[in-house]
Amino acid sequence: MPFSSSSSSAYLVSSLFLFLLLSLFPPFSSAAYNVSYDTRSLIIDGHRKLLISAAIHYPRSVPAMWPGLVQLAKQGGVDVIETYVFWNGHELSPDNYYFGGRYDLLNFCKIVQEAGMYMILRIGPFVAAEWNFGGVPVWLHYVPGTVFRTDSEPFKVENEYGFYESAYGEGGKRYALWAANMAVSQNTGVPWIMCQQFDPPDTVIDTCNSFYCDPFKPISPHKPKFWTENWPGWFKTFGASDPHRPPEDVAFSVARFFQKGGSLQNYYMYHGGTNFGRTSGGPFITTSYDYDAPIDEYGLARCPKWGHLKELHTSIKLCEHALLNGEPISLSLGPSQEVDVYEDSSGACAAFIANMDDKNDKTVVFRNTSYYLPAWSVSILPDCKNVVFNTAKIGSQTSVVEMIPTDLLPSSASPSKDLKGLQWNVFKEKAGMWGDADFIKNGLVDHINTTKDTTDYLWYTTSLLVDETEEFFRNGTNPVLVVESKGHAMHVFINQKLQASASGNGTVSSFKFKNSYLSQGWEE
Repeated sequence: MPFSSSSSSAYLVSSLFLFLLLSLFPPFSSAAYNVSYDTRSLIIDGHRKLLISAAIHYPRSVPAMWPGLVQLAKQGGVDVIETYVFWNGHELSPDNYYFGGRYDLLNFCKIVQEAGMYMILRIGPFVAAEWNFGGVPVWLHYVPGTVFRTDSEPFKVENEYGFYESAYGEGGKRYALWAANMAVSQNTGVPWIMCQQFDPPDTVIDTCNSFYCDPFKPISPHKPKFWTENWPGWFKTFGASDPHRPPEDVAFSVARFFQKGGSLQNYYMYHGGTNFGRTSGGPFITTSYDYDAPIDEYGLARCPKWGHLKELHTSIKLCEHALLNGEPISLSLGPSQEVDVYEDSSGACAAFIANMDDKNDKTVVFRNTSYYLPAWSVSILPDCKNVVFNTAKIGSQTSVVEMIPTDLLPSSASPSKDLKGLQWNVFKEKAGMWGDADFIKNGLVDHINTTKDTTDYLWYTTSLLVDETEEFFRNGTNPVLVVESKGHAMHVFINQKLQASASGNGTVSSFKFKNSYLSQGWEE
């Protein structure tokens, strides 16, 4: 998830979005399509569009999964696939581009295109996303004068005239980025930025993001309301419990957003996937980026969340014409209950009845009809009469994924074939603390400058000798070791034997040791 910025400079913005009509133009087509917007929504070829978007990051799954992920999202009622463009995965060194394997952005975009769906590219240059170095190439750190995410000339030159110009080539595997360029130059796309930048250029839309997008808070006056990150869960960290957000609460937030005039909502993440290799960035974030998303890390529908949201999307789509063309009227039905009605001159009418009381069910009267509302729920009425969906009532299938041992064969193999030629990618990283020190220096060193981002490990070692003259040896008390900052992890050895460990983010740790450990003196 990107951080916000208050500057109007394009280089300070966390992530620039481009809405691309990949489903509407074939590769390398020069045809232009009319994409614009008004106060209500995006307008595609003269028609307002209500859009459900799903974040699926191509490097966080393997290419063989991509068609299934996209199709499962489409079956779940999704119109748009959204992804970052991971600069450091594509420009491994200056002018050394890579668009293969999990970074085959061209292939990923084509799969979305063939599914008849739209595409959102968050082209960066900075993406955050719990990704190593926020997606910025580490080699840029060594370009003299570079200050990341500012208007410093080296940073602008590298991302604007380097990657984002060189990679726009109209051939081969640079197609996807070239398509982004074409989207702007030929009006086939509309750019917007994360998040709630209050002084954006007139041609750029600023958006809302967070766990809960305040439906009452205006974003850009005279521009449509977009929600770029609705978090169905959270990322996982080592030592913490698995994050979970109930499907009822996710559905409530989506329904409230559209109830209050939203027109484009994106799940971050719809499929989280896996942080392969050393791509994970941030404190103690695991290789799993599952995110409690509607599609789990393995590419399977997480039910009931996936099914519940599918029913929600179907219900909202029934209201699309009225929501985007009708005049909204909001009416209070109680202290924490209200209805928003959208009705146009053709007679189309849709209503959303909300109960914001998170503890008590309520019964309200709307247009001479009683409606029962569970606590913290929204009822959707596509015809202003009949409830087709309530966010708190789960009617979809519930399933639990259970891992069991089995004999698996790769898709290219059969029981009759020899598997000796099967290739596996193995990632190895030396921890570097059990042998001799790599170098000795008094004081702290910068991690990036020292390791050149070749490893996540930078261990500091120190030792002290405690002899029999210490007071606790004489009075029999147990000594306490207090460390004011343990960095990310720490191991304590006494007489060269591991006695204690701790992990965390630089917090104070204390260890109490019995005198029996110290009968022959104490050396840490």
